[in-house]
Amino acid sequence: MILVTNDDGVRSPGLRALAASLAELGQVVVVAPDRNRSAVGHALTLDHPLRAEEVKPQVYAVDGTPTDCVNLGIHGLIRQRPRLVVSGINRGSNVGDDITYSGTVCAALEASLMGLPAFAISLDSQRFDPSDLETAALFARQLAERILAQGLPQETFLNVNVPAGGCRGVMLTHQGKRRYGETVICKQDPRGKNYYWIGGSEIGFENSPGSDCNALADGKISITPLKTNMTHEAAFTELHPWPWNDLMVKT
Repeated sequence: MILVTNDDGVRSPGLRALAASLAELGQVVVVAPDRNRSAVGHALTLDHPLRAEEVKPQVYAVDGTPTDCVNLGIHGLIRQRPRLVVSGINRGSNVGDDITYSGTVCAALEASLMGLPAFAISLDSQRFDPSDLETAALFARQLAERILAQGLPQETFLNVNVPAGGCRGVMLTHQGKRRYGETVICKQDPRGKNYYWIGGSEIGFENSPGSDCNALADGKISITPLKTNMTHEAAFTELHPWPWNDLMVKT
C-alpha cells in the first residue's frame, strides 16, 4: 500500500494525478490537509485534536498539516504499514532553501523519520498544465516502482522537482541556494495601520553546477537525496578546539 499526501490540500489536481498514477502499482490511500497548508514546514499540531473525514473511499481530509497527515495516517487511519509514502505533486518547485519551509518536502521527511521510504515531488509551475502534470505523475510512478524494488539508503528521502514545458533528462543533484528580493512588504490599511506580507519576489538562484536549481533551469528533472540526521559532520573539525567547558555556568 502507498500513502499519498501533499500540502496544497486534498482537492489539488496534483494530488489527484499522483494518486491515479500510483494506483497502477497497487492500493493507494490519500491522507491530505483539508485546505492549502503550503509553507508550514515540519509543523506538528499539538495544541488541539485533529479531525479526519473520509471524503470518499480511501481519501481522508485532515484539518492539520502535511506532517500531521503522515503521522495520523500511519498511526491512526491506516490498518497496514505503507510500503512507500509520496508527497505531491506540488504546485511550484521546492528547491534550494525552499525545502526548509515546504510542507510537501517535510511530509516525506516525517515518513522517513518513521523508517519508511519516501519522496516529495513538485512541478516547477504555478499552474497545472495537463501535459506537465502527466509528465510529473508518470515520473513519480516510475520512481516509486524503482524504490519499491530497490529501497533507499538508510535515513534518506528524495526531493524531486520536474520542469514545466518539457523534460531534457534526469539529474541527481545537491541542494542549491535561492536568492530572494525583499522578504517583507509593509503596506497600510484604510485606517492607517500597517500590515505585512512575508515573502517578496524571487530574483533567482546561485549558479552552482549540479544543484537542483541549475537542473531545473536546464530543463531537467532534479532528484536530491536528503537526510533525516541534520548533524553537520564537517563542522566538528572547526568547532572541536573551542573551549566548550568555559561556557559552563559557574555557581
